[in-house]
Amino acid sequence: MTINGGEWLTVNEAAEQSGYDPEHIRRLIRDGEITARKLSIIWLVNRKSLSAYLKKAQTWGKKRGRKREN
Repeated sequence: MTINGGEWLTVNEAAEQSGYDPEHIRRLIRDGEITARKLSIIWLVNRKSLSAYLKKAQTWGKKRGRKREN
């Protein structure tokens, strides 16, 4: 979804793209680790912010947080 020139993902889309559990994405939002905005009752995650976080996480040697269980 594009809003004001930025690409935004729902929490579930961000979880799918990152491999993290949706609850971990919500925690990253609460902790200010990724940029998000609330549209009505839906939280949207900024795609660039998520990508930057994932790149930073790679420098730690592994992704932090819980992976989604299949």
